[in-house]
Amino acid sequence: MSPKVPSHGRAEDTAVQVAVRVRPLLPKELLHSHESCMTADPEQRRVTLGHDRHFHCDFLFEETSCQEEVYAVCVQPLIEAFFQGFNATVFAYGQTGSGKTYTIGEANISSFRDEEQGIIPRAVAEVFKLLDENDLSDFSVRVSYLEVYKEDFRDLLEVETASKDIHIREDDKGNIVLCGVKECEVEGLDEVLSLLESGNTARHTGATQMNPHSSRSHTIFSVHMDQRRGGSRAHGNTTTGTGPHVLSSKFHFVDLAGSERILRTGNTGERLKESIQINSGLLALGNVIGALGDPKRRGTHIPYRDSKITRILKDSLGGNAKTLMIACISPSSADFDESLNTLNYAKRARNIQNRATVNCRGEPDRVEGLEQQIRALRRALENRQRSETRIIARSDPDRRSRPGEGEIIRLQAQSAHYRTCTDTAYRLLRELQGEGALTAEQGLRVKDWLCSVEEERSGLTTASGPDSGIESSSTEDTAALRGEGCRQEPGGRDWWGGVGP
Repeated sequence: MSPKVPSHGRAEDTAVQVAVRVRPLLPKELLHSHESCMTADPEQRRVTLGHDRHFHCDFLFEETSCQEEVYAVCVQPLIEAFFQGFNATVFAYGQTGSGKTYTIGEANISSFRDEEQGIIPRAVAEVFKLLDENDLSDFSVRVSYLEVYKEDFRDLLEVETASKDIHIREDDKGNIVLCGVKECEVEGLDEVLSLLESGNTARHTGATQMNPHSSRSHTIFSVHMDQRRGGSRAHGNTTTGTGPHVLSSKFHFVDLAGSERILRTGNTGERLKESIQINSGLLALGNVIGALGDPKRRGTHIPYRDSKITRILKDSLGGNAKTLMIACISPSSADFDESLNTLNYAKRARNIQNRATVNCRGEPDRVEGLEQQIRALRRALENRQRSETRIIARSDPDRRSRPGEGEIIRLQAQSAHYRTCTDTAYRLLRELQGEGALTAEQGLRVKDWLCSVEEERSGLTTASGPDSGIESSSTEDTAALRGEGCRQEPGGRDWWGGVGP
């Protein structure tokens, strides 16, 4: 698979997709003679609960479906979108013990065989495989792992971080940003899996009557990727026709805590408090899904702020992302009510419309930053040269004593340092000019500055003599620059604001 090159700012109206995954009956359920209360029709992508409750979905996975099938059918296309610069989200929803954590791929990573690995390990492996195949060398991949436990944040990669130090913000485009969460830059799958396992050890889990390894919190494992692409440069099988730009995309993998009927779980004490908080957060999520998925309520207030998890998922539900909901259900007749509740939420989620946009920004920032640095260095160099001139002018032996030799040496050293900085900026701009990574306007401005530097160097070299230590560029470079012509603004002023030579 080779990711297509996106158009800048391209947007797509896309519905939240829903996959239904039915887990097999568990050994203890078979032991107690539980019967299946549902039938699945993969061709029609329809689940029938009981005799007459029908639910359609985008993807349907029966009890015999494997992890590879789930990933390849409904998650792999999101990886391609992720590479194109779109945000993506996969979240698993369902009752406790329905297979959410197993499907997402956060549980027992080191002890699972390859065929048992869930979505996260497969997705991350695909990301690094595509980076290698498409020869994308200028990129960065970062991961973060956040837990929402009883409406408090917990950074699973930096557990010392206090919940109050983690905040949810919106950027100038309305996208959700998590502040205060540690992002670890990674270079390969093994590094990511190590961080994932480390975070899992800090996650809140506990035993209930329905699930001996119940997740007691919501978790969000996020992969952030920046791809820097230059104008008209080849990247593997793709070629960009735009100027330098950066694709910045994020992929959320969300494992929601399971909904729980308190009477069935047998929870008391701390577990009971956890159940209340879990159900409260899931109720808020259900209200958001209901408001977004009900055509009669479109345009009304969406209660994103009712819980932490709904605020985090604001981009994913009705916002700037391509989203997949995996509804995990149990076929057991004892879980009929919970499965019905999950499928009702899934039905509403299919009606949610997102507006996914390519997160692409131009990269004049690098050039502008260099230009600002050059202007500052140039001003500093001019000030230093004026200081040296004043020292020399004041050095009349008949009127005042000469400055100390140490002071002169210090000033000369500082002057040499500023010249070195200017030379470095000069070389960087020459490289940018040679790469063709500048717009026409930027190219003219850079050319003017290079000409100005050459003329000053020539003047300094002539005035100071060949032994002054002031270096000039090669004759060929100087001639080439002068041959291209240097422009000045009216009044003899350069584009950077200084007086022209």
